[in-house]
Amino acid sequence: MSLVLVDDDELYRETLAAELGDHGFKVHAFADGESCLAALAQGLAAELVLLDWTLPRLQGLDVLRQLRARDRDLPVIVLTGRSPVQRELAALQGGAIDFVDKARGVDVLVPRLRLLVPTDVVRPPASAPEQEPVTCGPLLLLPHKGRAEWRGREVGLTVAELRIVGMLVANAGQPVTYRAIYDQVHYAGFAAGDGERGFELNVRTIIKRLRRKFQAIDPDFRAIRSITRLGYAWDADPSP
Repeated sequence: MSLVLVDDDELYRETLAAELGDHGFKVHAFADGESCLAALAQGLAAELVLLDWTLPRLQGLDVLRQLRARDRDLPVIVLTGRSPVQRELAALQGGAIDFVDKARGVDVLVPRLRLLVPTDVVRPPASAPEQEPVTCGPLLLLPHKGRAEWRGREVGLTVAELRIVGMLVANAGQPVTYRAIYDQVHYAGFAAGDGERGFELNVRTIIKRLRRKFQAIDPDFRAIRSITRLGYAWDADPSP
């Protein structure tokens, strides 16, 4: 499921996006309503919107009204740090399909997402060719099953992580930039973090999590090589 998350709290936004990614969701995260509305107007595809009540400038309820005016079939869930009855009523009357207190956590949020928008709503075209397995040394990628195996054991990658590994392997031995990697998580040109290159910190965090998953199977895993100030490369046969 591809969803949009709008929240001005950077730590909460990045944490929730990462946790939802671990559950198989593709998350497009925004710090304010204006950038979210602009991205959707430019063609960003999403099956659901997670919208914070309190936002800078354009408030969540105002964003909700614009979303409903543009597409009445797009499901919207309102998130809030406080949940008085008046807010819940206003959100539901404004067209939201659910109202969730942030304190409930991702373990409560994910089942509600799956109930509201079943994951089989969007299917690939019947004519789409099945992606072939890819091997690279001890790595086996099974894109059609959404799986990756290292030395015969499943790694347990998220959807975004599988795309990143697939890109690195497709360019084995060659550098892949921070920007190209981050575009696999969100969409081309997505801005995150502080400063023009703030997204690099997020990429380093993602790669660190990736390495840990492989190292849980193989403590000597060294296939993902860092390239200073540029990005990463996949070494098909890394030397110790």
